[in-house]
Amino acid sequence: MGKGFFHVPKAVNEPVKSYVPGSPERAAVLAQYDQYFNSTVDIPMYIGSEEVRTGNTQPLSPPHDHQHIVGTYHLADKSHVSKAIANNLEARKKWAALSWEQRAAVFLKAAELIAGPYRAKINAATMIAQSKNIHQAEIDSACELIDFLNFNVEFMSTIYQDQPTSESGIWNRVEYRPLEGFVYAVTPFNFTAIAGNLPASAAMMGNVVLWKPSDSQIYSAKVIVDIFKEAGLPDGVINVVYGDPQMITDTVLASPDFAGIHFTGSTAVFKSIWKNIGNNIDIYKTYPRIVGETGGKDFIIAHPSSHPKQVATAISRGAFEFQGQKCSAASRVYLPKSIASQVLDFVKADVESFKIGAPNQMENFITSVIHEGSFDKLASYIDQAKADSDAEIFVGGTYDKSKGYFIHPTVIVTTDPKYKTMTTELFGPVVTVYVYEDSKWSETLTLLDNTSEYGLTGAVFSNDRYTIEEATIALQNSAGNFYINDKPTGAVVGQQPFGGARASGTNDKAGSAQNLLRWVSPRLIKETFVSPVDYRYPFLGES
Repeated sequence: MGKGFFHVPKAVNEPVKSYVPGSPERAAVLAQYDQYFNSTVDIPMYIGSEEVRTGNTQPLSPPHDHQHIVGTYHLADKSHVSKAIANNLEARKKWAALSWEQRAAVFLKAAELIAGPYRAKINAATMIAQSKNIHQAEIDSACELIDFLNFNVEFMSTIYQDQPTSESGIWNRVEYRPLEGFVYAVTPFNFTAIAGNLPASAAMMGNVVLWKPSDSQIYSAKVIVDIFKEAGLPDGVINVVYGDPQMITDTVLASPDFAGIHFTGSTAVFKSIWKNIGNNIDIYKTYPRIVGETGGKDFIIAHPSSHPKQVATAISRGAFEFQGQKCSAASRVYLPKSIASQVLDFVKADVESFKIGAPNQMENFITSVIHEGSFDKLASYIDQAKADSDAEIFVGGTYDKSKGYFIHPTVIVTTDPKYKTMTTELFGPVVTVYVYEDSKWSETLTLLDNTSEYGLTGAVFSNDRYTIEEATIALQNSAGNFYINDKPTGAVVGQQPFGGARASGTNDKAGSAQNLLRWVSPRLIKETFVSPVDYRYPFLGES
């Protein structure tokens, strides 16, 4: 849709800043961190042009310093959700009709704001809200969100250029309409970039969005709202509410104008939402689009030919960066007996060298997990492993929540390939290792494939091309993002579109044109320039 067509600037991946000691970016983000940490902010809901404050508030605290308050946010009741939906639908009248170039300009400007004046702000907010060290904040809230915005504009341009052929006398064209209604965006705590992309990608294609961020990410979500507003996003295109997720979701799904959900979160919640959509299917004006990325039980499997130090580094980074709270984090590892002790010794040395603490102390590789519920769950599994005869704590196994929710990176070694922590998604800095006999490589591939309900990410390490091919085929359904001789984390927009199947989601590949196509409803228009005036075809002629 649009009144013309212009080529957009070709997207390139945003360079990652180093934040080395003495660098200007390091000084800027630390100054911004201190400013945020030593002040408090009152965060409203955003409905149209209104900043809605209900007086029913919850405090915001950094996970690494849970007694310290950095702000409060206001909770919705059902009337606020209904008002936000009505406002969305009113805003849709103008936003859906706006030429695509004007929509694109808003998000291209947002990307430039993040790259420039908001970079320190969004990184510092992510460090505080989600306890990311500066490298994890930089690659997420700055670089990945910038990439999502820029690449999605390029993908949008490509989609609109995809037109059918036309024969002489007719003109065929496709209009990529936004969905009829509004889109519900439900975003997780772990990636600021995902929190920004889920509502923005749908809005970019002409939709209006009701956005419910995770309660644990509201602090950095406010910065995203500030950026979108400064970029010129019209009021009502993305409305933001907080509060009881069940109430908000039930209210959304009861609306006849509900047109789709863009979701990242737990498998159980996503399944529940899908069931509710099915139960309500008769009330909707259109079949809702259901797009979701959920959990993972992501793996690394090493062949005997692989390099022990490379495998160990993939485990140390893949399992423990951002405290194992990436959807893609390695949480189960299969090592051949011939190199297992070498790999484990390297991992142990890495873990024992990790510094742990607050993210503004930049020597810290590990900070805290997101909240007390996560801490308690992880601690219970660590304690169980200490007690079980078929598991041992190889390194780590300690934890402390007196100041922050700190779980020491932990490696469990088990003799049972179906042990609890080999099959259960933990979402924390705990990885479980199973050692297999070298001669059982092929059988272990089958074991790996049959162990988990998930299919998000996975990695194979090998220096034998035949076994790489064997693993690639055997594990084709085990991971939507499959890595050869690399850790299973770190997907880059435009390079490794992200998503998985099985219980890991609908595999609609965030960071690709495929995802954007889910937010449009194409209309084919055929125009005939000189219309027929006689119904008769040549075959009807007399013999």
